[in-house]
Amino acid sequence: MALWLILILVAVVMVVLGVAVAAAKVLLWIGIALLVISIIGWLVGRGRSRA
Repeated sequence: MALWLILILVAVVMVVLGVAVAAAKVLLWIGIALLVISIIGWLVGRGRSRA
């Protein structure tokens, strides 16, 4: 499985947990950060494969 896909799955789980548990706001921000990083990695990977 591609690394960016694993990062997206982990990020989604962390965002869901962060929203579900009000005391765990840190998980929400970590999830959002991982999601952004994995989307950027996916876009970079797509750009490289097209070139």
